[in-house]
Amino acid sequence: MNTPSAPLPGGTWTLGDSSVTRFGYGAMQLAGPWVMGPPADHDGALTVLRTAVGLGITHIDTSDAYGPRVTNELIREALHPYPEPLFIATKVGATRDAQGGWPTARRPEDLRKQVHENLESLGVETLDLVNMRMGDAQGPRPGSITEAFETLVDLRDEGLIRHLGVSNVTAEQVAEARSIAPVVCVQNMYNLAHRHDDDLVDRLAADGIAYVPFFPLGGFTPLQSEALSQVANRLGATPMSVALAWLMQRSPNILLIPGTSATAHLRENIAGAGLSLGDEDLRELNGIGH
Repeated sequence: MNTPSAPLPGGTWTLGDSSVTRFGYGAMQLAGPWVMGPPADHDGALTVLRTAVGLGITHIDTSDAYGPRVTNELIREALHPYPEPLFIATKVGATRDAQGGWPTARRPEDLRKQVHENLESLGVETLDLVNMRMGDAQGPRPGSITEAFETLVDLRDEGLIRHLGVSNVTAEQVAEARSIAPVVCVQNMYNLAHRHDDDLVDRLAADGIAYVPFFPLGGFTPLQSEALSQVANRLGATPMSVALAWLMQRSPNILLIPGTSATAHLRENIAGAGLSLGDEDLRELNGIGH
């Protein structure tokens, strides 16, 4: 593995009882097209994971639904036995169908099955963090999280999970989950152009709870904005680098998990997140999502 050559941008955040790098790595893109099947370059996927850890990243996000099982098994092959600082977050609440869809699976028996599948594929006795994913592929949906979240609390009490989080949720569902058990992170879609969680980000920061944006660069539809391009040109950077840097400077509780299947892109993301944005840059960028 690589010896870390410089500190990662953003420093660290205490996630539950662990200090993790604010710049993390999302493993979803290691699976095949549309997050189904194996990667085209198996050895390349292993190299990306080993490079991420070698560069000092201690927070990896995954799910047994990616592939399915593909990313978890790659993580296990590349990194097991896991180094002491490494913190692996996974999620439950959906499965995959033959067409690549994400049907929900939130009955207590479904969630227990998914937790045990994550334990098996990652090769651990206890999962560091399990996010309860709600909503659907179009985003959060109103409704009670209690039954599903209480099932994860039971699994935590059985020693199978250390910490709990929620994903793809409304602010009301966050509050509902927090009334049941401690929540260490919220994982929702959020980026320069999708600012619907601004108030939630700030409230969580005040309470010491991490906010982990998925699709930080727009996901399957990359961010495009004239203002973003102008700031990037002025800084001599790529628009995606500026978008990551904006998130890093947006709030200290934001933990980044950009994904990639290429080591060169991984290094570019790290460098981009470390850009320093000035007041004028931030004013222009803050106007995009409003």
